[in-house]
Amino acid sequence: MADFDLVIREGRVGTAAESFVCDVGVRGGRIAALGHELGKGEHEINARGRLVLPGGIDGHCHLAQPLPDGSEMADGFDTGTLSAACGGTTTVVPFAFQNRGQSIRAAVNDYHALANGRAYVDYAFHLIVTDPTPSALGQELPALIADGYTSFKIYMTYDALKLNDRQILDVLWLARRERAMTMVHCENHDVIAWFTERLETLGRSAPKYHAVSRPSVGEGEATQRAVSYAELLEVPILVVHVSSREAADEIRRAQSRGLRIFAETCPQYLFLTASDLDLPGRDGARCICSPPPRDKSHHAAIWTGLANGTFAVFSSDHSPFSMTAPRGKLIHGADAPFWKIPNGIPGLETRLPLLLSEGVLKGRISLEQFVALTATNCARIYGIPRKGSIAIGADADIVVWNTDREVRIGNDMLHHAADYTPYEGMVVSAWPDVVLSRGEVMVEGGKPLVGPGRGQFLRCDRPEPARPMDLGTGPAMH
Repeated sequence: MADFDLVIREGRVGTAAESFVCDVGVRGGRIAALGHELGKGEHEINARGRLVLPGGIDGHCHLAQPLPDGSEMADGFDTGTLSAACGGTTTVVPFAFQNRGQSIRAAVNDYHALANGRAYVDYAFHLIVTDPTPSALGQELPALIADGYTSFKIYMTYDALKLNDRQILDVLWLARRERAMTMVHCENHDVIAWFTERLETLGRSAPKYHAVSRPSVGEGEATQRAVSYAELLEVPILVVHVSSREAADEIRRAQSRGLRIFAETCPQYLFLTASDLDLPGRDGARCICSPPPRDKSHHAAIWTGLANGTFAVFSSDHSPFSMTAPRGKLIHGADAPFWKIPNGIPGLETRLPLLLSEGVLKGRISLEQFVALTATNCARIYGIPRKGSIAIGADADIVVWNTDREVRIGNDMLHHAADYTPYEGMVVSAWPDVVLSRGEVMVEGGKPLVGPGRGQFLRCDRPEPARPMDLGTGPAMH
């Protein structure tokens, strides 16, 4: 009789703290043993010479999300989570989007209906708060947080999404009281609107001007403002999809003063530049996202932030639109101005291979940092249970990586439903060989072995409580 359901033999196991060669024993979908010469497994994987890492957690992706302009994302929970699995990601956290005037609970129910029976991998939900009414802040959000939806995103830009400064303070105060994590999209809306109006007046509407309309100084200013409000209320925040030196510098300064400011960045801010928005014809529309890709001097600042700990999380911000779909990138016509082109690019499947290849294998970050950025920190910050590490009792979400082959990325090899990848033609030196979720082999040799519907919803835990604050004497009263 076998001692384990599965044993992964002699791989280099990586955690956020260290790496070591050992066997991994799996029983009942969880990691049951780490050691040398473990007993027999009913199934065995020879991982000698390969990396054995926790399955990735993508803490920022958009699936089946409705958009105010009527555009439609290419991926729902089926193709999106299949793509995640094939790229080594075994948990995703997409967003339950609240349209203004809609209750947040109704938005959550809508997303459960979209995900049920379709997801390949396990998933939790962030909330998106666009309408922080007294009932939302007083009843709906506290009840949802208690039910395991412990993080939500707010926006400082986009007409249909942005909150004003007073509303931001209201939401942060709620997050402090209820022990939730607030994610903040930091760009100065008025700066963007001012530049967009002037570019429109000058007839400069091609995709490349999207980057001009969203300057890095506007991201830096909004980041500083969000950090100031977090400091005022003594509440942690996570600044999402940081693209610029200015924003990274603001975050680093705040962290150096002991503030609990977390930060996230994404592949597009390491591997794409503003020049990718200036491709022939309408191809530049492929790389329109917000904040936009910037130049290589900003790339250097982002790599530095990954290496020195400024960034806690590396996510995809997967927001996929097809170029040829009627409600895709060109929903408003082939000659639509940049401000009418839906924001977002696909990236779920390529996130981990890009960072492992260009970060770890080229010596920019350590293997331990890779694990922390792509799995462990996300589980800790968002309270995702039993995920993000190779440890006794954790879910056996494990990826065996091949780092001895070169893979040329092409959209025809990927599993998302978008009709392009912005990383077409890039060569990476790492790709998942075997992907396990809760001990089940989902992907082997790049081929999916399971169908949709096996993914389970995860209730998240609350972060640790904030220190008490007396508003009667504190600065927040003034």
